[in-house]
Amino acid sequence: MKLSKRLKQIEQMVTAEYDHIWDCCCDHGFLGAALLSRLARCNADSFNASESNNKSQIHFVDIVPELMAQLENKLEQFYPPSKEIASWKTHCIDVATLPLAQYKGKHLVIIAGVGGDLMMEFINAIYAQHQSVDIDFLLCPVHHQFALRQRLIELDFGLKKEVLVEENKRFYEVIYVSTKKADYRNLDAVGKGLWEYNTEQQAETVKKYLSKTLRHYQRMQQGSTHNVEHIIDAYKQVLI
Repeated sequence: MKLSKRLKQIEQMVTAEYDHIWDCCCDHGFLGAALLSRLARCNADSFNASESNNKSQIHFVDIVPELMAQLENKLEQFYPPSKEIASWKTHCIDVATLPLAQYKGKHLVIIAGVGGDLMMEFINAIYAQHQSVDIDFLLCPVHHQFALRQRLIELDFGLKKEVLVEENKRFYEVIYVSTKKADYRNLDAVGKGLWEYNTEQQAETVKKYLSKTLRHYQRMQQGSTHNVEHIIDAYKQVLI
C-alpha cells in the first residue's frame, strides 16, 4: 500500500535508534507496516543493518476491535515471524494507557490523524505515567497546532525536527520532540523551522500556510468566541 505524502514524511523521519515504535491511532496500520518493510530491507539510508539489527519492535495501537482484528490477520499473513522481519504486536487500547513500562529501552510514540486537543490528552497521560522512560513523540495533528505546541513547551520537551507538508490542499505540521530536552532545540509556538525553505515550491507552500493560518485566527477573533489576538500577533511576526 502506497503511503500518503503526509504518512511518507512521518515514516522518513523515523530513525533506527528505538527499541519500540508505537503507531498510535493506527487505523489500517499502513504507517507501521511501512516501517516493518523498511526494517526488513535494512534500508541503508535510515536503518543501517549493522546499527539496527532489526531490533525495533513495532506496536500497532487503536481502540477499535474490528480494525485491530483485521490488521492482526494481515500482519500475520504479510509479516510472519522470521529473522528478516522485525517483531510486531497489536494493542486494542486507549492511547492514553500505553504500557511503555512493560517494554525496556527507548520508545518512539507516533500519533497522527487526530486533533491537537486529543493529542494533548494522550501526551499528558503518557508522560505523567512514564516520566522516567526515554520517550520521543512524532506528532502530526489535524488542527489545534498552536495549543499543542504551547503544551509541549510547558512540558519542557526538546525539538528534534519540524516539517510542513501540503497534501490535497491541506497543510500538516509534523512535530518531532523528545522528553529529554538537553540535546535538542527549544520549541517555538509558531514553529520557526516550518517557515524555512530551499525551493520556490517550498516557499509557495509556506506562504500559503501562513496566510491560511492567519485568516483562520482572524475569523475566530471576529466571531468573539475566543480571544486569539496573541496567536494572531505571533503569526504576524513570522518572516518569510
